[in-house]
Amino acid sequence: MPHIAVARLWFEGNSFTPVPTPRSAFESREWGSGAEHLARYAGTATELGAVHAFLTDRPDWRATVLTCTGAQPGGPMTDDAMRAWRSEVEAALKAQRFDGVYLSLHGACVTESDPEADATTIARIRGIIGRDVPITASFDFHANMAPEIADWLDGASAYRTYPHIDMDAAARRALIQLERRLTGAPRAHGHIAKRPMVLHSFHMRHEAGPMAEVWAEAAAAERAPILDASIFGGFAWGDSPHAGPSAMVFAEQAGAARDLAERLADAIAARRARFAVTLPGPAAALTQALAAPPGLVALLDPADNPLSGGIADTPQMLRTLVDADLAVPSVFAFLHDPASVAAAREAGIGATLTRHLGATVTEAFGRPVIIDVEVERLTDGRFTNEGPMERGAPVDLGPTCVLRAGNLRIICTTLKESAVDPGFFTLHGIDLGATRLLANKGKNHFRAAFRDRCAAIVECDAPGPAALDLTALPWRHVPRGSLG
Repeated sequence: MPHIAVARLWFEGNSFTPVPTPRSAFESREWGSGAEHLARYAGTATELGAVHAFLTDRPDWRATVLTCTGAQPGGPMTDDAMRAWRSEVEAALKAQRFDGVYLSLHGACVTESDPEADATTIARIRGIIGRDVPITASFDFHANMAPEIADWLDGASAYRTYPHIDMDAAARRALIQLERRLTGAPRAHGHIAKRPMVLHSFHMRHEAGPMAEVWAEAAAAERAPILDASIFGGFAWGDSPHAGPSAMVFAEQAGAARDLAERLADAIAARRARFAVTLPGPAAALTQALAAPPGLVALLDPADNPLSGGIADTPQMLRTLVDADLAVPSVFAFLHDPASVAAAREAGIGATLTRHLGATVTEAFGRPVIIDVEVERLTDGRFTNEGPMERGAPVDLGPTCVLRAGNLRIICTTLKESAVDPGFFTLHGIDLGATRLLANKGKNHFRAAFRDRCAAIVECDAPGPAALDLTALPWRHVPRGSLG
């Protein structure tokens, strides 16, 4: 009866976000262990949902679920939070011998002191359990992968969709590689190939475009002796020595893994020019959105996208909407603004308030928008994702409010979670069928649930922690020549 350990640390760190991500941000989303924590994700399209299904199909297997945690992307994880997670996981691994280990990682975690924290985590775990105990892992497509990770693992896989609607499938592939090893197969050979470049992810969607072509090439090559062929777009705002795209291959033969990984890395590099992007400013983008055919239109602000480490606090897009004095039903989603939520709850539904919205964290991206609003709705902030991304997973925004100014509804939350699921808007009483303009701090993940709901989706270039101009950022670790 194989006995495996399961642990999870899912966090994407934006090195240029001004606020570090503390342990409380992880605890508010996920920080748990044991069978009860695993059962919470049964039937969900998540990594732990895949673990639950995998074990259900293998009643002779036993798993000890060590500390599993995740937080929305944000500023670097605090060193205290990392120490707390590692101390729990490492103590458990030292206290008991396991037959194998499965890790659910992101691959672009940065901490206050470590720009390649996922690699450090894998190396530490390998040091504890030794060379003979197999480890496999699943990763986000936006991982910044250190090449040595392939030497420390016995197998791995990554998401193959963007927006990410196959988190569970990636975990299952990693678990099957662990099963292969535990049933007596020889250790697989891994290779990670990189080229010195950091790319924007706007044109990395799986349904079409340059990265979709590389995904197809990887899929076509995934046959014996190839066990898994995964590609990574990298995370453009993670200042890491290994920032940027890469290819990872595990195979029965070392040469096969190396050759395919290098070929896929070359395929990404050959398309480098096609990943370049230019975007209109907020005012021009708003004009373009409102000129779209009838129906719901989305105006996206990727520079403050929470799923790119944004702070959900920059004011420029909101100011553009307010200045436009919109004549159509519109929604702004959203501001991470606990103070406005508290003021709305104290005042009550129907009350009128004057609020300074945006720039509560920093005025580096613009000054607050001063506006008179009516409190329209208050919620407890809890809903379940409808999907397809993280379908079935619970979400806690903390208490929230909907503030109204004319035709514009503004959603404010206590906790910073993204607004990429229809359940977010159902919670707030928003009838998307009666809404013309949906302004959202988001990017590609928004498209998973809304591409078919929208007559048009328009992105704008505004100031923010995930701004379009990478060359203007204060890099310290990125390889020379990667941004050219």
